[in-house]
Amino acid sequence: MPHPYNILRACVIQDSPVFFDKAATLEKVKKLVDQHSTNCDLMLFPESFIPAYPRGFDFGAKVGSRSMEGRELYHTYWRESFELGTEDEEQLSEIARLASIFLVIGVTERTAKNGSLYCSMLYFNPEGKLMGVHRKIKPTGTERLIWAEAGAESLVSFQTPYGIMGGLICWENYMPLARMAMYKQGVQLYMAPTADSRTAWTASMQHIALEGRCFVLAANQFISKSEYPEKYQKFVKEEDEILCRGGSLIVSPLGEILAGPLYGEAGVLSVELDLDMIIKAKLDFDPIGHYNRSDIFNFSING
Repeated sequence: MPHPYNILRACVIQDSPVFFDKAATLEKVKKLVDQHSTNCDLMLFPESFIPAYPRGFDFGAKVGSRSMEGRELYHTYWRESFELGTEDEEQLSEIARLASIFLVIGVTERTAKNGSLYCSMLYFNPEGKLMGVHRKIKPTGTERLIWAEAGAESLVSFQTPYGIMGGLICWENYMPLARMAMYKQGVQLYMAPTADSRTAWTASMQHIALEGRCFVLAANQFISKSEYPEKYQKFVKEEDEILCRGGSLIVSPLGEILAGPLYGEAGVLSVELDLDMIIKAKLDFDPIGHYNRSDIFNFSING
């Protein structure tokens, strides 16, 4: 029996990919979806889950020079990255369709027309259709070496029976105007895949939920350096065994933590979201409604 559209069964995955192995990671995604989709309408995976977030890698780059070893490593990363319009997309489409869920997942994406990579978030509906893609508009720190910047066309949202879905990746969430671009689209289900496992990330997600009066789903990886293949161990030999401790969580429009933060292990957060709470939370604050001083402030997006 179908449940009402004012209740959303949300699921956040905190796990690790099969490092730098796209085919094996796609198989793992299928396995995780099969395991956890029975009572789920929406499932979120972490940032760059396919083929991996390359934590610890410098790709042989220094100011003024790049090594051939680094170029070879970049080529490997590019080769294992996700490409839309290929069997990669067909596999994720089929996973979402068979599970009949909204599947939102972080990938490192390559394109057929150039050699650049993007840190992307893909949105599939329960029919397996790719609704659209958000590509990171500002990679952070050394990420800028391996990921290109996207433009305004990447600030997307999608109407669903449960409300408007959208979001930003990792430290894009610290860009006030990027957040406002999401709020202006009326985002109610805010996706925030990340690689940030600091305690402060929890407070940031609570702030966004309160500021946007939206549900926030944040997914991070839990990964240890022993999961890296032997040939990559040299890049993380000075790191602690736990490279990323997680911190995934789900937050209500009033800033209440509904699940998580989950630290120190792989796992799944599952919560039923009462979507009526979105409107209830706007009694006293609405960033694009009665708390929006459009007579004082102007907001526009170029593009």
